[in-house]
Amino acid sequence: MDDMRISGRGRVNYARTVRFTFDGKTYEGLQGDTVASALLANGVHLVGRSFKYHRPRGVVTAGSEEPNALLGTSRGPGQFEPNTRATMQEIWSGLTTESQNKWPSLKFDLGAINDRLYMLFSAGFYYKTFMWPKSFWDKVYEPFIRRAAGLGRSPTELDPDHYASRYLHCDVLIVGSGPAGLAAAAVADDRTGTGITQKELPTDRSPGSARAFVDFQNDVTAKDIRLAVREGMRSIEHVKRYTTNGMATDQGKMSNMNGLTIASDALGKEIPQVGLTTFRPPYTPTTFGALAGYHKGSHFELTRKTPIDSWAAENGAAFEPVALWRRAWYFPQAGEDMHKAVARECRATRASLGIFDASTLGKIEVSGPDAVEFMNRMYTNPWAKLAPGKCRYGLLLGEDGFIRDDGVIGRMRDDLFHVTTTTGGAARVLNMMEDYLQTEWPDLQVWLTSTTEEWATIAINGPNARKLLAPLVVGQDISDAAFPHMSVAECTVASFPSRLFRISFTGELGFEVNVPARHGRALWEKLMAEGNQYDICPYGTETMHVLRAEKGYIIIGQDTDGTVTPEDAGIGWAIGKAKADFVGKRSLARPDIVAKGRKQLVGLLTDNPNNVLVEGAQIVADPKQPKPMKMIGHVTSSYWSEALGRSIAMAVVEGGFDRMGDTLHIPTADGGSQAAKVTGCVFYDPAGDRLKVD
Repeated sequence: MDDMRISGRGRVNYARTVRFTFDGKTYEGLQGDTVASALLANGVHLVGRSFKYHRPRGVVTAGSEEPNALLGTSRGPGQFEPNTRATMQEIWSGLTTESQNKWPSLKFDLGAINDRLYMLFSAGFYYKTFMWPKSFWDKVYEPFIRRAAGLGRSPTELDPDHYASRYLHCDVLIVGSGPAGLAAAAVADDRTGTGITQKELPTDRSPGSARAFVDFQNDVTAKDIRLAVREGMRSIEHVKRYTTNGMATDQGKMSNMNGLTIASDALGKEIPQVGLTTFRPPYTPTTFGALAGYHKGSHFELTRKTPIDSWAAENGAAFEPVALWRRAWYFPQAGEDMHKAVARECRATRASLGIFDASTLGKIEVSGPDAVEFMNRMYTNPWAKLAPGKCRYGLLLGEDGFIRDDGVIGRMRDDLFHVTTTTGGAARVLNMMEDYLQTEWPDLQVWLTSTTEEWATIAINGPNARKLLAPLVVGQDISDAAFPHMSVAECTVASFPSRLFRISFTGELGFEVNVPARHGRALWEKLMAEGNQYDICPYGTETMHVLRAEKGYIIIGQDTDGTVTPEDAGIGWAIGKAKADFVGKRSLARPDIVAKGRKQLVGLLTDNPNNVLVEGAQIVADPKQPKPMKMIGHVTSSYWSEALGRSIAMAVVEGGFDRMGDTLHIPTADGGSQAAKVTGCVFYDPAGDRLKVD
């Protein structure tokens, strides 16, 4: 272990040895050793192979700029990490490391044949060497190059680690080359006022025939850089990409300045005239876990729960997170997976009676003498003529004219509106309202109050919804004649004070009961007990998504993406044509907004009714067109419809409204495609008869 070590030097503990493995062989190092120093101490110099020629490579630096000694490290199942710099990885007992970019072994690597064929792999070879025959590119050359590309292999197992983040704050942050370098720079700057400049590098020209490598990992030679200049690359960024100099995992720490000097010499320019390439962060590699692992599994973010959450948990609900809320996803019975459970919940709601916890919907009270004027200015719809006791679908735009939020809004009194928002949009909508009220219309006498957590909201849907509620409601006749669709009333339900809405997000006869949050669970249990005679079925968010999609109801953020206008979404009817102004009105007349070919929301029915499209899948007009294909849209919502006995989908498609009846294609990962016919978005009960059940 100590044959190659300089005794007494280095930050290591000579009293403690550590055992680790490299390529299956066990070595001993000292506590504090890096993998690089431990291997060198053991006389191991060959640690990797270069990227293109598979030339043997050893350790050349002592830090993050190391381009050669890149290893795969493992700490156990699911804890494999590729491209770890041996110069930065401290050894510890049980550490397993392996070399990369070789086959079948590091000492005998068949890929080294590339070094003998180096004339075929000069700068820009992928643009020149594999030009003929043209038909070979897709089936031979490109697959071969892609299989040969890369260094370490990506992990394939689920990461079991948990990650935490810590934020440090300072007034001045100094990033430099260590204490000695920073001290020298400070002294030089104090003395001369100019700091330290880099010395001119010696020429790369070699009197011998050996190649002068500039980028050790990507096998870029000085000759490659000069060739790039001769072939017309004048920008240092073009030279970089043409040769791949500085594009290795060290991001040019070892090669950029050398390459820049060679290029400036070949161009006949001074280095400042040539310029620098862009260094891309992070300066030293970091794991995906450090960046995103905080959002994996349970974490310390607030989890909001509805008053009915405890009942759902006690009754076996599966949950999903929605904008910090924990929502019941579905209610599986014995032996059911999600798909079977959702199918059962859909059937029960359409056939008889379903109950749903909608408490997470945002709720804002808009009150005051100028409440109706404020609503007219904020929302696209007109509100002045909406009578107390009635509801209206409200659509909110941004100043750019794109959809921001929506929800059903009830007028409780002349000066009071009960505004609902999407679950994820509650805080955003309230902030937007307060911003306009304080900065644009401070003269309006309006008060805004968030009441999201003040109310428990229970949605009751299905043909038997009225039969369940009628005996429990006091203070309001809920017959179809007295309480038609889109009505609201203050009354009591099961003796609890309530705001009762007759609205539906399923297309069935529906009511939403809002009671003070403290009564939420008690009312839910009462409705469940009374609903047993109608085979009442609790359902979760997944069933809600399916039922609303069958009716073509959109979900903001899923069927819209921040660039969708009311006309694009097929809900232009929600714009008050006679209104003088509202937020976003002016932008709806912009040339780009009214241009032809905009992406519009349409329905899709696959030719094979059993194929459920993947949400987010791209859409093309011709699946046989050469790559890269022209994408004309993407799937926004896709489900199996139990009511229709087939799959349904919604999508935004360029010029979608003019493509009705056309067949479009959705490419699949296996190289095939699925055909689908463009339709309207309403798949179920297009006349709306089921909303008006007596």
